[in-house]
Amino acid sequence: MKINILGIESSCDDTSAAIVSDGVLLSNVIASQAVHSAYGGVVPELASRAHQQNIIPVVDKAIKDAGISKDEISAVAFTRGPGLLGSLLVGVSFAKGFSLALGCPMIEINHLQGHVLSQFVHEKDNIKKNPEFPFLTLLVSGGHTQIIKVKDYFDMEIIGSTIDDAAGEAFDKCAKVMGLGYPGGPVIDKHAHQGNPKRFNFAKPNIKGLDFSFSGLKTSFLYFLRDEIATNPNFIDENIDDLCASLQFTIISILIDKLKKAVKETGIKQITIGGGVAANSELRDTLTLTAQKLGWEVFIPERKFTTDNAAMIAGAGYFKFFKHEFASMDLAPDARLKF
Repeated sequence: MKINILGIESSCDDTSAAIVSDGVLLSNVIASQAVHSAYGGVVPELASRAHQQNIIPVVDKAIKDAGISKDEISAVAFTRGPGLLGSLLVGVSFAKGFSLALGCPMIEINHLQGHVLSQFVHEKDNIKKNPEFPFLTLLVSGGHTQIIKVKDYFDMEIIGSTIDDAAGEAFDKCAKVMGLGYPGGPVIDKHAHQGNPKRFNFAKPNIKGLDFSFSGLKTSFLYFLRDEIATNPNFIDENIDDLCASLQFTIISILIDKLKKAVKETGIKQITIGGGVAANSELRDTLTLTAQKLGWEVFIPERKFTTDNAAMIAGAGYFKFFKHEFASMDLAPDARLKF
């Protein structure tokens, strides 16, 4: 009998559902919310309302795309946290109702662990090599920047984390200052392809150990623009490509430098990346080149598995299913859930 896991992801502004059958992804449906771009960031109340509208049709399509019936689902895995509480409530509540209606167990998943385990998501026609335990994961997103030592599927240790802003926040906030809209990371990446990354120098923080800091970079970037605009009001428009390239180069350099230090300290040379910023082209290219120079083995997920998606939740749920770690009906979402 096949093990079919329904995954539900609703931690932020994407409503997603996926089906993993015997470890193979059969479907992955995502409904994005364009409404937030007008506000320069995610509006929690609007996000939760959109999840309520989207979750039933998204789950229905995921099941149909997988070619199975709802009665064939072995368990429903869902994101318990971290994330926006209102958004999480929609996913958790739906999972409870689905579980009660069909009599199948529930499996809670930590959103961040889902990103780490996205490397193990396999599609039917694309079975790829998996990293071996232990390995290191550079997890970079709008809310988190961490280096994680992964000892087993659910045995993970955060060995480095940001002490203030995350890398994704730095991208988005600097993009907003330049008038590039939200989300800013992909727009900066696009402009950076046309620019000179050595044109402008931005200071890197001197943080001990494996922790990160991006608040100072963000502030210095703001002050730099303020001073330049004072003498040339068109400075941003005239230098947008070089500004984006230089900013992106600085952020990626900070990430890679810390990752090099983590490899040196742990002796682990198998590296994966995850989170929304893992879709950044320069991060992917720089990590690949660094691995070639230093003898690392890197595992870079497809871009569609780096942003929030239910495939990673269903995949993680599949591994938990065999551990019989099922959630109870009195479980509540946790916006600040830790490993």
